[in-house]
Amino acid sequence: MQTIDLSTTPLRELNAALQAQATSTNQTAWVVENPKGAHAVAVGLDAPIEVTVKGSTGYYCAGMNKQATVHVTGSAGPGVAENMMSGTVIIEGDASQYAGATGHGGLLVIKGNASSRCGISMKGIDIVVFGNVGHMSAFMAQSGNLVVLGDAGEALGDSLYEARLFVRGSVTSLGADCIEKEMRPEHLAILAELLERSGAPAKPEEFRRYGSARTLYNFHVDHASAY
Repeated sequence: MQTIDLSTTPLRELNAALQAQATSTNQTAWVVENPKGAHAVAVGLDAPIEVTVKGSTGYYCAGMNKQATVHVTGSAGPGVAENMMSGTVIIEGDASQYAGATGHGGLLVIKGNASSRCGISMKGIDIVVFGNVGHMSAFMAQSGNLVVLGDAGEALGDSLYEARLFVRGSVTSLGADCIEKEMRPEHLAILAELLERSGAPAKPEEFRRYGSARTLYNFHVDHASAY
């Protein structure tokens, strides 16, 4: 196991060492100490390695992640796991704005709360939030799954495409073109698998599903006033 202390090692050296594993994966377990809210910790990884960050991070932690498992024992600033492609990112605390933004794949687990715009423009990522999510979450979400064990803020799923939203708690309001949908057996199966993978303490039957009414991206003259 490699241990890097960011109080003595420059962040650029840490990321260079982690990114180098893409061509030569000889160190599969890494520990990062004293992040102290540093931005862009463990970004651009592309190897099946495990990185544990002991503390809280700033902007864009684990951005553009591929294959790696990044575990943050504290909270994360805006844009955690932004543009993630694969792998797993786990945040033990809370996440700030636009967590998982534009993510194409992989699993993002937030064991605290997530702020506004969680999952904005998600493109295949799976996001599980143990707490609540803020307003405009899943705005323009295209595909993937957002699972919220707590409550959702205003305008959930605004301008949604084909992502699936599962909320156990209350929803303050739904965004444009987002509606509640029937929870069919295939959705319960998807949700059960995500809850198991994330270790979330909930049952699929406790959730409601939300999705696109398909009136915005499929234009119909009768719906012209909605544009």
